[in-house]
Amino acid sequence: MASLKFDNVYIKDYFTLVGPKEKESKLNNYDMSINDYYYKTKTFEMAEIKMQRVVIENLINNNNLADRNLDFLIGGDLINQISISSYCAKEFRIPFIGVYSACATFVEELILASNLIQSKNANNIICVTSSHNLTAERQFRYPTEYGNNKPNTATSTATSAVGAIITNEKHGLKITSGTVGKVIDLGINDVNNMGAVMAPACADTLNEHLNSVNLKPKDYDLILTGDLGCVGLDILKEYYENVYKERITNIMDAGCEIYLNSQEMYAGGSGPCCLPLVLFCKILKSKRYKKILLLGTGSLHSPVLVNQHQTIPSICHAISIEVIS
Repeated sequence: MASLKFDNVYIKDYFTLVGPKEKESKLNNYDMSINDYYYKTKTFEMAEIKMQRVVIENLINNNNLADRNLDFLIGGDLINQISISSYCAKEFRIPFIGVYSACATFVEELILASNLIQSKNANNIICVTSSHNLTAERQFRYPTEYGNNKPNTATSTATSAVGAIITNEKHGLKITSGTVGKVIDLGINDVNNMGAVMAPACADTLNEHLNSVNLKPKDYDLILTGDLGCVGLDILKEYYENVYKERITNIMDAGCEIYLNSQEMYAGGSGPCCLPLVLFCKILKSKRYKKILLLGTGSLHSPVLVNQHQTIPSICHAISIEVIS
């Protein structure tokens, strides 16, 4: 069973922290920003750990909670062995579940949290994720200081940390369903074209979700993908129309909705924070959409396997949200 329905799961609160380029972007409703990629630490990795910690601390303090009031902390990031989230979690006395779906990580976290709440095995859960341009680029491609040129199909990893409290207490954002995606690999091995890698998985999950909940794309006010980038979004729309014989018009990609054209960020943003950033800082703030489908997309490759000339598998998970107040 790929899709799950929820009737008592809500997003109580969220907190967003953005980096130097993101604070100068299209986003203007974030909660906190940093000016220094080191964030007053000694390494970029320590900066990202601090970013996650600050997000969690603000969620706890802003909601008058303590560690004992939280049943689980679910976290994930892009760095080897989800080390950012694990190092952050040791600062809290909360049972920790570490997950990895690359840039689909936050949606995977929401599905897991929602299932725990729905099954009455938890009441309050924090989901958190992060990415840092200078940690991710170094791991998956080349260190930024190397100065490697990128093609226009490439995306740029956003520097950000995002967290949310998922609860069984009724609030204005209700999570109504989720769909766990399948791993899809159509034989692409270009690490600078993640949109093309992930678009087929996104199409597969979208079709699976709509069939499972008996809906059409038009039944959603907005379908928000993340992070295909502008190139990948075009591929998705064409691919979906060709394979599933339906044109999607009410769709946008989070990677395309972060940076200004003047920032010259290639095909847009990437990273597990792109989707929740655009959702929390732009889509919900606009108050234009009541029924939203989130499609988190992730490339499941490692640099080792790519260097061994392996193709790149991808995943997409879906979660639907309704604004009820």
